Amino acid sequence: MKTIFVTGATGFIGSKLVEILLQRGFCVRGFSRQQNGSMSPDRVAVLERLGEQPNFQFVPGDISDPESLRRGMEGCDLVFHLAAYAKNWSPDPSVFTRLNVEATQNVFQVAREFQVQKIVWTSTIVTLGPSEPGEIRDENSPPRLVDHYFTEYEETKAAAEREALRQAQDGLPLVIVNPTRVYGPGLMSEGNAATRLVLDYVRGKAPFLPNRGINVGNYGLVDDVALGHLLAMEKGRIGERYILGGENVSYRELLNLIDEVSGRKRWKFPLLKPGPLLFSWFQKKKAEIFGVYPRITPGWVRTFLVDWAYSCEKAKAELGYTPVPLRQGLQITWEWFRKKGFV
Repeated sequence: MKTIFVTGATGFIGSKLVEILLQRGFCVRGFSRQQNGSMSPDRVAVLERLGEQPNFQFVPGDISDPESLRRGMEGCDLVFHLAAYAKNWSPDPSVFTRLNVEATQNVFQVAREFQVQKIVWTSTIVTLGPSEPGEIRDENSPPRLVDHYFTEYEETKAAAEREALRQAQDGLPLVIVNPTRVYGPGLMSEGNAATRLVLDYVRGKAPFLPNRGINVGNYGLVDDVALGHLLAMEKGRIGERYILGGENVSYRELLNLIDEVSGRKRWKFPLLKPGPLLFSWFQKKKAEIFGVYPRITPGWVRTFLVDWAYSCEKAKAELGYTPVPLRQGLQITWEWFRKKGFV
């Protein structure tokens, strides 16, 4: 029986992946930066649920600390590295580089030391860049040419991906997965932004259409994306990237689907680009002055003012990745909202 090391094991995608691995009979060491006592109640609940499984072992540590990585990874056959700093903002911007770039290099280095059989690293669709109107991009689309990035998260994940590809060329048995906008039942953390957005909309708290709702995004159900990680481990080619997502729809189309699934049609208020940008600018300034965490920042707003239309055909063809239709995924999410008492 193989032992698998998973960073970010209590996160949105990570906890789903751990559940799948345990169901498949693997032994899992779940690695988390936070000690049990300092975790959010939701993460504690995730950890308690996973801890009931006999083949799960929780390993406290920090991906910034190579020694704690060595303690957790020693004796493991395979590695999934999902942990990242995926927040809107930090009072110390260097935390993005430390956790998304430098700490990822730590994971790769320790994996080399222990000669693990294979690593799957979780990148993101934003490293591949936005699409032009009417264009659907994939892993082979021309490299992104930019003189700036929308967010610190985007910039640092792109830097980490360049290093990952270099290390794969240098012999590291590494496969990269690039999730799109992931939604669905699970931990309601900042990493689950798409689900929180859906919940706010059905509650009537976010009836707005940035840029009139015309911009396209790709949305993947978390269960599919988590399973896609395992498929990448089993079938992914070393040094290759695989986009894990679902359907491409405009923001207006997404909200219309939510109306149909929930049976709760909401008013939608189209906004031109300056409105959300101005609101997010005030949010960021308030954060900088008073230390209050912002609901949104200008960089994240700008990501919703461009298209991110992508194809998952490579993952379907090579991995056997089979995402559910968006309507079905939203139905699953809606039923989960009702079961949890969120609506």
